[in-house]
Amino acid sequence: MGALLSLNNSRTRESAPHEVSQSEMRKRQRLSSCLYEENPRLIPSLPDEISIQILARVPRIHYLKLKMVSRTWKATVMTAELFNLRKELRTTEEWLYVLTKIESDKLIWYALDPLAGKWQRLPPMPSVCPEDESRRALTARRMWKMVGSSIRLADVIMGWLGRKDALDRMPFCGCSAGAVDGSLYVVGGFSRATALACAWRYNPVINSWSESSPMSMGRAYSKTGILNNKLYVVGGVTRGRGGLSPLQSAEVFDPKTGVWSQIPSMPFTKAQVLPTAFLADLLKPIATGMTSYKGRLFVPQSLYCWPFFVDVGGEVYDPEVNSWGEMPTGMGEGWPARQAGTKMSVTVDGELYSLDPSSSLDSAKIKLYDYQDDAWKVVAEDVPLRDLAESESPYLLAGFLGKLHVITKDLNNNIAVLQAYVPNHLASISAASSSSQDNAYEISEGPAESEVDLWKVIATRSAYTAELVSCLVLDL
Repeated sequence: MGALLSLNNSRTRESAPHEVSQSEMRKRQRLSSCLYEENPRLIPSLPDEISIQILARVPRIHYLKLKMVSRTWKATVMTAELFNLRKELRTTEEWLYVLTKIESDKLIWYALDPLAGKWQRLPPMPSVCPEDESRRALTARRMWKMVGSSIRLADVIMGWLGRKDALDRMPFCGCSAGAVDGSLYVVGGFSRATALACAWRYNPVINSWSESSPMSMGRAYSKTGILNNKLYVVGGVTRGRGGLSPLQSAEVFDPKTGVWSQIPSMPFTKAQVLPTAFLADLLKPIATGMTSYKGRLFVPQSLYCWPFFVDVGGEVYDPEVNSWGEMPTGMGEGWPARQAGTKMSVTVDGELYSLDPSSSLDSAKIKLYDYQDDAWKVVAEDVPLRDLAESESPYLLAGFLGKLHVITKDLNNNIAVLQAYVPNHLASISAASSSSQDNAYEISEGPAESEVDLWKVIATRSAYTAELVSCLVLDL
């Protein structure tokens, strides 16, 4: 304050003996700042150990603002130590991460804090280049002519190859994503007509992307799943001499070591027993989904010959014996399909759910897989979805906060996150049949479905022309 008074007085009394120049004042401020930074405390009069305990209890949505308090606060908020403490204190929060595609063919990630109902936009994904720089001059039109009808597989699945220049213009097209060990991973995809092997990691602690270890080979439209804190990638397509060809290979990434390892390729047993060599050459087997369920990976499969898809059940990978087995018949045959044979599902509290879409909104249903009966059973109807038949991804499924969620676009073209109240009828029936009448009465004592709001909108965001691509959940 005295320095400011002296500075003001110097304007009228140039010969004042205690005059402090503006440059001198800046030097003092810098010196004071340096002295403070030499031995800072997060919160004055409190040991840093206690201060960190306080920060670990602050909702994560406020961490961006906390970084602006000081360099010390910023460094603390961006350390793994703080987030490890949140796990110990059980103050972690599940956030939903939604990947969208806008008109300019750019992919944009958004993070939702479901409790606060607030969104944050993630930093843009880094630009990518094909591993073989000599292929940069290859145009998508040339590739279209080269691969012929085989490229139409991706056209049917995702709809973007109908634009012949899409391979040139859209990096990460056909990429896959997974959430493991507190980070998001984006793997593969196309860039300039080349299938990429690269992998990128988003670290929410420091809010930035970095390059991770690449896969063993380039692949696009692969399926991903998380099991035992490892990221599994199976199937997809790659580019060979004759064009695009489906893959049977699979690999697993361990985030602790940063190493990719090969696992046995999918046998595609059903594809091997076709009656004629002509059909075997005509129908190409592909993986149309993957989910982690009961300690194993369940991969539904189809045979395709554009524009037809034939479901052929699927296969199950067991990490304990490192081998594949055939999927239960009822599971494979009844697994609801979304578009072009693709299967979507999510596991919530150990139960496997899927959404059965239809051209009629009134008939969209949530189905639960009954492992004992090997059958999919309807547990909720009248799912409030728009008829988005022309959209690449009319809806997504996610499980967080212990509940099933559907991500879709509402009538105002907003991204809407719907929380579903889906009582586990299968568990209730099983419990009722094995208990006394008194216990059965207690089970049925809950509110009737007609008295409960089955669908609750917990968050919305303006989407304009953006399309949904995928979604993941991180607990930090």
